Amino acid sequence: MPRIVFGVHPIRELLRARPEDVERLHYAPRAGHGVGELVAEAEARGVRVRRAEHDQLRRLAEGGVHQGVVAEVAEYRYADLEGLLEKREETPPLLVLLDSVEDPHNLGAIVRSAHALGANGVVIPQDRAVGVTAVVAKASAGAIERCPIARVVNLSRAIDQIKEAGLWVAAAEPEGERPLWDADLRGPLALVVGAEGQGIRPLVRRHCDLSLRIPMGARLGSLNASAAAAIALYEVARQRR
Repeated sequence: MPRIVFGVHPIRELLRARPEDVERLHYAPRAGHGVGELVAEAEARGVRVRRAEHDQLRRLAEGGVHQGVVAEVAEYRYADLEGLLEKREETPPLLVLLDSVEDPHNLGAIVRSAHALGANGVVIPQDRAVGVTAVVAKASAGAIERCPIARVVNLSRAIDQIKEAGLWVAAAEPEGERPLWDADLRGPLALVVGAEGQGIRPLVRRHCDLSLRIPMGARLGSLNASAAAAIALYEVARQRR
């Protein structure tokens, strides 16, 4: 069964990264210049295109902000954790692990930050967590097509596998042992970010090598998952420059 991707930026990235996955493009003829460019690009890549009314697009996007364009796409292909660990770049590997993040907007925003700030991929658990959906694709602005996402059965076992591959595993949590900027984050690293509200589960936390906190000037509770991930990833990128 095809999945749905909507919005100009997510579909543009999809057409450039994996055009063979796009089964059909639905568009509103008067949606604007950006949509017209997408239609031309889709046709040039051999994708079937079809005019549609806004009501039809709204139904396909299940009420999401579609910007006048919706694509039917092949089922999302998750990456293998083993493949992420085997991939070696000039810079030390950097992974982002998410513990039970259920908000699709948070997942999309984290994938976008991970891609922008140099992470090799994102790892999510199979159960009690959101997977890749149309909302995730839209929130990521298409970054899910560029940043590999691996889905694992057991996050704690995945952490052990990551450690065996030579990466340090750091938990980002409000009461972390060390301030973020006091830690050396330049080496091989996996950053664990917890769910909204409950944070990182104790069992997952016990498998991490260290815990880091983001120092804040005001006590307003914890940051949400996407904000915490973005700050931590930026600090990693800053140190590695």
